[in-house]
Amino acid sequence: MTTPKAPKTAIVAFKVEKELADLLDKLPNKSDFIRKAIASQLGMSCPLCLGKGVVSRGFHDHFTPVLNQARHARCSACKEMTSLPNDPTHLGGDDQRRFDQFFLGGPLLCPTCYEKTLTCDDCGWHLTPDQVEAHQLHAHPGTRIR
Repeated sequence: MTTPKAPKTAIVAFKVEKELADLLDKLPNKSDFIRKAIASQLGMSCPLCLGKGVVSRGFHDHFTPVLNQARHARCSACKEMTSLPNDPTHLGGDDQRRFDQFFLGGPLLCPTCYEKTLTCDDCGWHLTPDQVEAHQLHAHPGTRIR
């Protein structure tokens, strides 16, 4: 789900050389380009929200390596390290469902284990046999897992 953009209510004007004006006129969205260029000079794209927000350069430089290290986690079934996507909104099919499950608090499963695990009849989450009872108890009392 996308957040509605705030309406633009002010106009800012500045003078440029004719060559730069001609170049800007060739862009598909001149205003968006100028807004992004100004924002990039004022701060760095947030490494957590992937550019949807802006943070200071120091904050960006400090947290980018931390976030890059945290982009791997162990599969809850086979315990092998699996990569977490930078932006899960661009995934499709089983990968999208697999990461949606994890980011909503469910177990992280690698693609191989995701296909092999049991599936909750109610929510569709994939679970290892040792996770079924707790999942049923807390999420869906009275339902069955196949």
